[in-house]
Order: sequence, then structure tokens, then C-alpha cells
Amino acid sequence: MRATISQNLIKTIKPDSRPFEIRDDRLKGLLLRVQPSGVMSYYVEYARGKRMCLGRADVLDPADAREKAKGVLKQVYDGKDPVAAAKLGKAHTLEGFIDDEYQPWAEANIRTHKTTVRRLKASFAGFMKLRLADIEPVLVERWRADRLKAGAKPSTVNRDLDDLKSSLAKAAEWGFIEASPVAKVARSRVDDRATVRYLSDKEKTALLSALEAREERIRSERDSANRWRAERGRNLLPNLRAIAFADHLKPMVLVSLHTGLRYGELANLTWGDIDFSIPQLTVHGFKAKSKRTRHVPLNDLASETLKKWRAQAEETRGLVFPNRDGEPFDNVRTSWEGVLKKAEIIKFRWHDLRHTFASQLVMAGVDLNTVRELLGHSDYQMTLRYAHLAPEHKAAAVARLVV
Repeated sequence: MRATISQNLIKTIKPDSRPFEIRDDRLKGLLLRVQPSGVMSYYVEYARGKRMCLGRADVLDPADAREKAKGVLKQVYDGKDPVAAAKLGKAHTLEGFIDDEYQPWAEANIRTHKTTVRRLKASFAGFMKLRLADIEPVLVERWRADRLKAGAKPSTVNRDLDDLKSSLAKAAEWGFIEASPVAKVARSRVDDRATVRYLSDKEKTALLSALEAREERIRSERDSANRWRAERGRNLLPNLRAIAFADHLKPMVLVSLHTGLRYGELANLTWGDIDFSIPQLTVHGFKAKSKRTRHVPLNDLASETLKKWRAQAEETRGLVFPNRDGEPFDNVRTSWEGVLKKAEIIKFRWHDLRHTFASQLVMAGVDLNTVRELLGHSDYQMTLRYAHLAPEHKAAAVARLVV
């Protein structure tokens, strides 16, 4: 698509389910890339297949982006490599690399880029002022030992280490360092068959009751607010008793419990991903952790929940569960933890709703390969964590030894 990139144009742009680009018709090479999340960034394409990020549209206005693009194109005209010139002028610290190079790339290529960058900076705060080449394996090993000693789980340490290794691999790929200094640092060993946390029947009942109590509290608060407004002749707020849900939390929990979606997949789910005629929802590869598209059938409860939520949603073309700014919920931690406290459920994360979905399937006799497909596991080992919930299969195998 070609158009004159301007502030008026930017205000009218609506994100799609896939990234797309708008090329400026005033300056060849300048383009605006729009992510499904709504994030927009300026790029300048200075040669075939070569481009560099100029900055985000919420920081740069079109005129500034156009001037920066002209500067890059002039360097090319003068025979200079703009990327190499930019690298020479940078302080090669981990912090500088993340801010100037890795974060813009992550915004365009990693679905959970905000969480990834935030976790990277928090977990390796002591490394931020180090030069990239000075982040040696021994420093990472000391960091790992300190984290484990402080009580961090090996799986958590591995996740953080993976983020560091991925970022430094990009630094090597882009020429900031000759090779990643931590490429050969091994992950901590973890028990892939460790018992997963899932809701017992009693906990599930308590959770649903706490959700309903929260719904009633929100409705009662709205009733009280409207009585106050009516007494003063003010316009009334929408009547929450006339719709199925008081807000987003209960339908999000119900859909998670009955589809096994990861939180990020749920937060980025669009109405276009749902086909009520089958009924099923589709998790597209570019939104999935495994990068593979999968289809998840909707049972009656999940289907009815989504239909009722759609009936009260203001926007039925975009995200199913948008926040107030129309973007995916970064998290629902405050409201979620309040419900868990009310239900007296401890040591339970949102991700454990996914474990509950899988566990209930296995205990109902569903084979592990079907569970793997529904969860979108690329590695069968991940699904084997639920095998202990179907002990009758192992018992039947051992029983054959009796003659």
C-alpha cells in the first residue's frame, strides 16, 4: 500500500491480524510498519532487502521520520553503509544494544516483546553496563548460582537465560560482536515430568463462585453509582445487570479453562479467529509460541461464553478481549489475584488454567497425542507431564506380565 504518511493518516490506521506496511509516496524508501498490537514503526529501505528502523510512530512524527530517512539515504548515496556507521557510533553495552537494536527488532518479530524486554532488563540488571563481549560464561554461571540460591526455580532461570542467549545471538548475527559469549552456556536441568498444578474439583467450584461474587460486587457498585447519579439528575452509566458479564475477567477465565489457550494467545485472540458455525477457534502460527497454527474446538460452554461476550462487546472485528486502549491486556494480575484470594486458592498461576484444561482431558481418558495437538506442543515431552494422571494405562501394561 502506498500513501502519504502523515499524522492524519496514522490516526485512521487500524491494525490487522497480520503486520502490514505503508510506503510513503513522497519519499521512496520510507515506510510505516503496523503490528497487530497497534504499534507502528518507521523504517527506511536503503537497498534491496536492507532496511533499518528509524523509531516508533508514537515518538517520531512523520516529518522527523522523513528527515531521518533522508539522512540514511544520503549516506548510501555517499557510498557509506548506514548500519555499519550506526554501529560504530554506539556504546556496545548490553543496555545500549537492547534499547537501540534488540527492542525495535523484538517489537516487529516477538509477540510478547514487551514482557521479553522487561524481563531481560530486570533479570540481568547487573549486566546492563557491561560491554557485550565482556559478558563471559563465568559471569553467567555466577548469576545462575545466585538465582538458584535465592530460591528461583530452574525453569525460571532457564527462561531468563534463553532470553539473554537469544539477544546476544542477534548481536553476533548483526555484527556487534564476533560471536555470542554465552552460546555454549548450558541450561539448568529440570524435571520435565514434575507434577503440574491444576484445579481440584473443590478449587474449581471455589474459583467459579469467587468470579460470580466479583461480578455481583461490580454490578452492585454500578447500581449504587447510578442511584447517586439519578438523585443529582446526571446521565446514568450502562446497566451491568442487562448484560451477561460485568467485565472481561470471568469470560477470559472460562475460555481459558475450556480451550487451554496460553495467556498471550487469549490476549491476542480476534473475532476473526473464531468460527461459531463449526464451532472452533484458530490460533495462528504468528501468535503461537510454537509458531504453528492449530485449531481448537469450542465446547458448548466456551462457545456460549464467547457469543454472550460478543453481544456486549463494542467492537466485534478486532480483539476479543481488548483493554481500554483497544490493545491486548498486558496482564490481569490485580483482578486475578483478588479472585484467587477470595477463593482461597494458593500457588496457582493463570498458566495453570491451561494445565487444568489438559489434566481434565487426560483424566477423562483423552489420549496424550490429542492433548498435545490441542495444547499446540511442538515437543511430545511437554505433554508427557500429564501422563501420570492416566495411571490405568500403565497398570494395564504391567498386568500383561501376569501369566
